[in-house]
Amino acid sequence: MTDDGAPRAHRSPIHELPPGLRPPAHGAGALEWVGFSAVATVAVVADQLTKSIATRALERGEIVELLPFFDLRRIRNTGIAFGQFTDSQGIVMALTVVALIWMLVFFSRAGARSALLPPALGMLVGGAFSNLVDRIRAGFVTDFLHIHNWPVFNLADMFIVAGVAILLLSLGRHERARSLQ
Repeated sequence: MTDDGAPRAHRSPIHELPPGLRPPAHGAGALEWVGFSAVATVAVVADQLTKSIATRALERGEIVELLPFFDLRRIRNTGIAFGQFTDSQGIVMALTVVALIWMLVFFSRAGARSALLPPALGMLVGGAFSNLVDRIRAGFVTDFLHIHNWPVFNLADMFIVAGVAILLLSLGRHERARSLQ
């Protein structure tokens, strides 16, 4: 009770910590982790399944035209996007591990900032992890989707690009909302 007889507002012990020691206000909770994990798992399973199908159905280098601008062609990619770093598997794998750890830490601290963060980072982590699994297991990534005049790619690459686009949209919306306050 306060001096005037009113009940004292309950303050949790967390509010008594200095600001630098308090957990982040937008840290991922259980619901965000479930959403993130579900999206990442779907990305890995879908990518690994489609790569397995492509490996069984297509000979390496074989081209199956589906549309005038789109075909299937299975290749081994030892580099990253657009054929960069083809002779640097160790560096690519190390950078991927660092990026995955950074994304997990970022998500744990900011996962509740926006409803778009769990699926966006789930796609990014799932795609990056699935390609990392291929690099560790086989020494290369299987790419098989080809839009003419564009490098051959796979589902993991699509998840990564979509995750980045959604992440940028989410962060942009958050910053706009903050600037309006």
